[in-house]
Amino acid sequence: MSAVVEVKNLRKIYDDVEAVKGVSFRVEQGRCFGLLGPNGAGKTTTIEMMEGLIEPSGGEISFFGSPLNKESLKEIGIQFQHTALQDFLTVGETLDLFGAFYPNSASKQSVMEMCNLIEIENRRHQKLSGGQKQRLLLALALINDPKILFLDEPTTGLDPHARRNFWDLITKIKQQGKTVILTTHYMDEAEYLCDDIVIMDQGAIIAQDTPSRLLNQHFSGAIIRLPIENLGSLDISEFGRPFGHHHVDIDAKDVEVSISNLLEKGVKLDGLQVKSANLDDLFIKLTGHQLTEAKKS
Repeated sequence: MSAVVEVKNLRKIYDDVEAVKGVSFRVEQGRCFGLLGPNGAGKTTTIEMMEGLIEPSGGEISFFGSPLNKESLKEIGIQFQHTALQDFLTVGETLDLFGAFYPNSASKQSVMEMCNLIEIENRRHQKLSGGQKQRLLLALALINDPKILFLDEPTTGLDPHARRNFWDLITKIKQQGKTVILTTHYMDEAEYLCDDIVIMDQGAIIAQDTPSRLLNQHFSGAIIRLPIENLGSLDISEFGRPFGHHHVDIDAKDVEVSISNLLEKGVKLDGLQVKSANLDDLFIKLTGHQLTEAKKS
């Protein structure tokens, strides 16, 4: 499959801080590509260089086989984390305004239908809920009928129901053959939406592939999660790795055998959980800390 976007050895330096440290990846047509990691990992800086908003300190960015230029930027739509909208306009009027910026905009009706905005077309955008506001911002990113859609942490601050609804919209957009490039620190979001992912931490790529391949590469069987206090004086590293401050995760190729070994060592099984590995578990295994902990640092 052909790559619509290719990034080679991309770097960004601010004074004495290297925010992005030579990252390279390809984004294939019609797929959802995720850049994952905590705040400060460099993913937003990376995507802003790809969008032409900030100048790279080094490396190459190409769209459709050619270096990033004004023509290739016409083929993209962007949903920013924060967008200031003209006061006192309705949803429909806001779409009309943004559509007027482009010589060949998409049909307002079709964009509103796709983003579930028909019923609130005449409502002022200041009166929208968080989920409705995000759907409007998504519609504005689609109004120029882009081939590539950039979404920078689009569901931050939304409640679980609104997040799920937004995910369904992204799935519909991808089914139209558009390429979606997504940054998020929600691993469940990436697992639901993304065909390919890059995990970033401290400005560098620490893993990249499809979610399923990465999980199969780093995990087999299941994960047993226990309260750390159950281990007593036993060494955590002998069993697995910490999960937060109160639990330990143990990779178990055979759950019954692993539980038998724990019982033989006198480990209590109170509070034991058995679960399949997900991208959160992968991030912990690769970095040694939880994503929520990394966000605070």
